[in-house]
Amino acid sequence: MFDEKVFNFDISNIKHDLELEGMQINDNDINMFKMYAEDKVDMPELIEMIKNEPIEY
Repeated sequence: MFDEKVFNFDISNIKHDLELEGMQINDNDINMFKMYAEDKVDMPELIEMIKNEPIEY
């Protein structure tokens, strides 16, 4: 299990860092990483999910 407050804090920092680079993450991205953080998916599964996710502009 993980501490959701810490996870949310880290997501805020990551979102900010990515925005500085001209990139954005959405709720679907956050949900995928939560699944990884909760050990619901492993890294290869997460990579496949990311590769199959439609690109949003």
